[in-house]
Amino acid sequence: MKYRKIGKTDLESSVIGVGTWQFGGEWGKNFIQSEVDAILDTAQEQGINLIDTAECYGDHLSESLIGNYLSRRNREDWIVATKFGHHFIENFERTRHWNPDEVLKQLDDSLKSLQTDYIDLYQAHSCTDEEFDNDDLWTMLDKQVQAGKIRHLGISLRANDDTFQTKAASDMNAEAIQVVYNRLDRKPEDTVFPISEEQNLGVLARVPLASGYLSGKYKPGATFQKDDVRSRHDQKETEKLLRLVQEIEQHEVPKDIPMAAWALAWCLKHPAVSVVIPGCKTPEQVISNAEAADLDIVSSEHPQHVNR
Repeated sequence: MKYRKIGKTDLESSVIGVGTWQFGGEWGKNFIQSEVDAILDTAQEQGINLIDTAECYGDHLSESLIGNYLSRRNREDWIVATKFGHHFIENFERTRHWNPDEVLKQLDDSLKSLQTDYIDLYQAHSCTDEEFDNDDLWTMLDKQVQAGKIRHLGISLRANDDTFQTKAASDMNAEAIQVVYNRLDRKPEDTVFPISEEQNLGVLARVPLASGYLSGKYKPGATFQKDDVRSRHDQKETEKLLRLVQEIEQHEVPKDIPMAAWALAWCLKHPAVSVVIPGCKTPEQVISNAEAADLDIVSSEHPQHVNR
């Protein structure tokens, strides 16, 4: 595994993390605790130390499964990132909550669900610029940092070309940006990444496999079941993306490298990116994801690159 500092924080993260939206039950599978344990144990065996979750992946369901796991392991072995701003209603539906008092309750509920005294990275979750631009909210969050409930603040961008929130990050004492970035969606390269590098913000690249389209498993014509979030994607756009993926696989991916590992390594070659956070449904997928860290495409010249 390789490790990089997340921007100017003291968090030294594996370049591959574990995204856990799937634990909330919206990706065609409901997880039981033993399955989550197996995934996270495998992740640790592979040298992975960052878990990214959110309050609205289920009603704190993902956090609760992770918290149960952490309660039986060494909490200090893990960097735990979660988010705030929403409440889960049912599959694919949320309400928005950005009042400082509401967010403080969300924080306390997340700490309880995660069975921990602190969150390593607490991120504003896909907020509008109006919701973001709230001094009272960030003042309250700063107080929670001082109280030790939060180690570092971050922003999970709603749009992956959002320059307003990225430019204001340091003013709000946010030290990391989370953004959609993958071979099919390169917008951050021209917008978010240069600003992040200027401020030394850590970058967590989410959806690095483009919702699984870059996994190599799905071919043009693929369909998804109703309880899978991908069934809500525009069918014509999905077909277009799958045809593009087919072309990329034929012309860019070396024959001896699995496409999923290549796609993760492709994200990591950009010097702004600290960590990629792919989802995974099985221990085998965790192992496959971890292999991306060893591919030559991952730059050995990254300024915060460490081999272990």
